[in-house]
Amino acid sequence: MKILLYVNTKQNLIKSNYLGGIEVLNYDLYNFLKGKHDTTLTNSLKKNITNKKWDLIISSNDAKIFNHIQSKRKILWLHNKLQIEKAFRKKQLFPIIFNKIEAVFVSKYLMNITSKLYFFEKRLIIPNFLSNIFENQKKINYINLKKKKIVWSVQREKGPNAELHIFAKSKLNDGNLNKYNIFFHGKISRNKLINFYKKSFGMICLGYDETFCLNAIEAMKMGLPIITLGTTALNELIKDKINGFKADDLANIDKTILKLLKLNRNQKKKISNNSINFTKKFNSKIIFKQWSKLISN
Repeated sequence: MKILLYVNTKQNLIKSNYLGGIEVLNYDLYNFLKGKHDTTLTNSLKKNITNKKWDLIISSNDAKIFNHIQSKRKILWLHNKLQIEKAFRKKQLFPIIFNKIEAVFVSKYLMNITSKLYFFEKRLIIPNFLSNIFENQKKINYINLKKKKIVWSVQREKGPNAELHIFAKSKLNDGNLNKYNIFFHGKISRNKLINFYKKSFGMICLGYDETFCLNAIEAMKMGLPIITLGTTALNELIKDKINGFKADDLANIDKTILKLLKLNRNQKKKISNNSINFTKKFNSKIIFKQWSKLISN
């Protein structure tokens, strides 16, 4: 079977350690597929791609590709919501209408908020998975490290003793902000990101617009319980007082953070271990079996 995995990105797909979260998953899925099928990973529309006939195209978040390349079967792997207005603006609407497409959603939340007006051939859920770089991390005795740092995934306000570490595509060289504990790192490797997790005990991930929240799963794999508002896709991932805490309102987030920090040693050990154990269902081997089943049907 000839499979094309298309990723609409300008990033270098070969330097996988510096790719963003979703691009890393694209790369890992590609490595799995090429072990079983004749699979090509691309982000281009060159003639050697468009002139070839494919048995299957899996497109990550971009339906436009289906108008340019012939294939017997088409799968749209959706990470973000795609309402009618957005699809029209992004020129995705007509490719969806005029192609027989199977839609794979990464969460129940995403499937529920995606317009039912799309006549997809299939609608099914296959969750995102932990990339190999996180899967290969050995379990650490998190409690003995007595860590008090908390990673804030969506930073809107900064406490007086907090450090704000900003990871983005480009680095802002402004040393004047360091005195306010604000640090710009630019793009870093996944290994360095893991080291930040290792130095922390929890993650704040409010989840205003999350359709899966891969970074929450990554943090839990490192033993970090999650503090969240419990909305959007985070509501599926976080069990209150089991692998994190749900705050009922942003105004009470400080109280929720203190609940986590005031846990005794045994309680911290339990919630940390619960967080690690929860991520087992997102093991790539388990998720890839679901992809194999979909592709073989």
